Formats: sequence, C-alpha cells, structure tokens
Amino acid sequence: MDEPGGYAGPASKSAVVSDDSRAFDVVVVGAGPAGSASALEVARAGYTVALVERGPYPGAKNVYGGVVYGRILDELVPGWWERMPVQRWVTRRATMIMTPTQALTVDMRAQDWGRPPYNGATAYRADLDAWLADQAVAAGAVLIPATVATGLLRGPDGSVAGVRTDRPDGDLTASVVIACDGVNSFLAKEAGMYPAENVAEHTTLGVKETIALPREVIDERFGLSGRDGADIEMIGCTRGIPGGGFLYTNLESVSLGVVVGLTGLAAAKVRPEELIADLKEHPAIAPLVRGGTLQEYSAHLIPEGGYRSMPELVGDGMLVAGDAAAMCLAAGIWLEGVNFALGAGMYAGRAAAAALRSGDTSKSGLAAYRTMLEDSFVLADHRKLRKVPDLVLSQRVQADYPGLLCDLVQGLFTVENPAPKPGLRRLLRLGTRAHGVRRRDLVRDALVGLRSFG
Repeated sequence: MDEPGGYAGPASKSAVVSDDSRAFDVVVVGAGPAGSASALEVARAGYTVALVERGPYPGAKNVYGGVVYGRILDELVPGWWERMPVQRWVTRRATMIMTPTQALTVDMRAQDWGRPPYNGATAYRADLDAWLADQAVAAGAVLIPATVATGLLRGPDGSVAGVRTDRPDGDLTASVVIACDGVNSFLAKEAGMYPAENVAEHTTLGVKETIALPREVIDERFGLSGRDGADIEMIGCTRGIPGGGFLYTNLESVSLGVVVGLTGLAAAKVRPEELIADLKEHPAIAPLVRGGTLQEYSAHLIPEGGYRSMPELVGDGMLVAGDAAAMCLAAGIWLEGVNFALGAGMYAGRAAAAALRSGDTSKSGLAAYRTMLEDSFVLADHRKLRKVPDLVLSQRVQADYPGLLCDLVQGLFTVENPAPKPGLRRLLRLGTRAHGVRRRDLVRDALVGLRSFG
C-alpha cells in the first residue's frame, strides 16, 4: 500500500462538463462521500449522472478530517484499503471522561484493526472526497465543479425535475435529484422535506486544530508504530456545554477539537477556541500535544439530532442522503458520519437506478431507498440508538456524571492508611451527594443506555 501523500491527487479537479448536454437521468448535488457514492452507483448502472460540486474540486471546501470507518466501501470499491488516501489505521480507541483536573479512560488496543479489512482510519477529507469523486468519474459520472445548485426545477405534475444552477448555461434537468448538499439542506427544505422544528437544536459545531508534530514523537507519545493510529473521544471537557472532545493521530500531525451544541454554545457566551485552549492545558492532554505547531484551525457544522430529527428521505423525483438527511450518528462512544453517508449514498444511487429501470421515479417508485436504509446499518443503528443523543447531551451526563465517576475511581485507588478502604457503596453514596445526582436518575439513565446498547 502506498504511503499517504503517494496518492497522485484528484484527476477530478479537471473533470468538467465536456459537451452541451444539460439533461441527465440523475443529478447529484454535493460531491462529498454521500454524493460520490450515489453518482458511482448510478453510473455503474449505466445511467447518465451529473455530480454537482460548489467547490472548484471535491474536497476543496471541506476542512473536516477525522476517523473513517470504511467497511461499507467493500461493496463500492473492492480492495479500497489499497488505494484510499489514509493517514493511519486506528488500532487504539479510547473514551475519556474528564473534569478540569481528572481523566478516567477506557483504552482499547486491537492489532486486528490494523490489518485488512481494517476497522477505522484517519484521513484528510480533502483527499478522501477527491478520491471518492474520482471513482464516480471513472465509472462515467460527469463532474460539474464550481457550481451552486440554487433551487429545484419542477415538472408539470409538481415532481422534482432537476436543479437550477448559478452557471451561465443554467438548468440541469433529471428524472431524479439526490440531495447531498450538507447540513440544513437547502434543497430538502425547498422540497418541504424538513420538519418545521428548530434545526439549530439538533446541530452542533465541530471545531478543530491540526497540530504538527514529528512522526516519531507521535509514535512515542501515543505508543504507536508503523501506520498504527489512535482515536480518543472525550466527554466532560466542554465547560458543561452539551458536546464532547476528540484527539486523533495523523501521520505527522494530531487533530484536537470539540463538538458542541449551537444553542448551548450561544447561551454560554463562550468561543469554541477557548474550549480547545482548555483541552490543550488539561493534564491528560497537554503532554500529548506539547511543542506542536498549529497547522490549521477549522470549523464544521454537524447534524447530531439522530433518527428523530431526520427529514423525509423520499419525495417525487428526489432523495436525500448524508448530512443533508442528518445521518451523523452521535451516540456517546460512537461519533460516525462518513460511513453513514457512504451507505446512504450507495443505497440512494441503487434506488434511483431501480426507479429509472421501472420507469417510475415518483415517491412510490423511489420508496425502495427507505427500505434499503431500514434493512441496513444506516437506519437500523440510528433507530436502535435514537434515545442516546438526548441522554449524552443531558446535564447529568455532561456535567454531573464525569465528576462522580472520576471521584469514584480516584477514591478506589487512593490509599489513606491508617484509615481503612472506604468501599464502593460508601464512595458512591458520597459521590452522588457531592455531585447532586439522584439515584433514581442514575438508574434510569443506566437503563436507557443498557437498552440502547444491548
């Protein structure tokens, strides 16, 4: 396998519409993971498909990088691990519960994760998005970069019939439009597919610093070697604002950041970079990033409302996938998005191709998309874990339980001879009282977690 950076770069940067035709079987809006997966499936099925991207090339507008769980690519790009631009393969996965001065960590290492078919990888989205778009272009998709879809076209019966663009040559007509245009999808809203509730309540802001460190320093500090990587997810590190933190390793940098709710951040009147500064000074994190050089500061909106905040996914002549469909899974120990986007995009492409074959691109003709999602991990995981986002973002989990758990474990490991060891029940009783946690809430939250994860 080539080292990261051995990837030759996106041929898709120069792929543009090469003829005067503006009529396609399918138009996909957004060349992120969901959009490229959709376009790839449609092109492979033998139909014409336009992949519309607002940036000058796929990935140009995307500053987010993170952990990618790529097994869904087994169906899309066989042997993907030999070609995908990867920084490191995650063989160490940790969850850290924090207070300003404490950290309790569950740390899992598995060398099996560092061998094909792999479990997770760190990657730069600019590279990943360009590579995925290249797969679609190679299959026959037409990439139309530097183009904004400004609205929907409607047929005589009111069904979606394409998109308007800001290009001088105007509209792109299609039997099916697949909206993969990101958080708070403009196209899904125009189609009336989003609920009327406040979307901000289900949207978080991810803020990240990419910090350069020598490769050998990263390996030593995180206990890594070769292409092994680490991913640490954190809770209790955002001053009580609903959210969490993360730290993961790239080849010659680490990425440190927080994900916080928009409404909570606004109410707290705290700038997100202050939260990152707190993390960089925390005794559990400071030794890992000390001496690093800031390469990039970036921000990205993330839909974290889960199953109950999703829009309608199927309309007459239209499907919605990826972040546009609020498909990021934010469920405590899991924060996943790219794999859900890839899966949804793949199924959207398949459903569109099936509808074209049948000659019925109405809502009922495209309904197989919803069925495919329900039968796969995409909606099965979201449905199973639908109560977890509310639990994870609650006051108790964010502000009360971290201190309770850290004090409990610190008490267990503190030796105060000649006094005898206090015992777990006494420590729990003292901790719940000190942190204002009612036992019935603790039991109820534990049951919600067990039922969701069971």
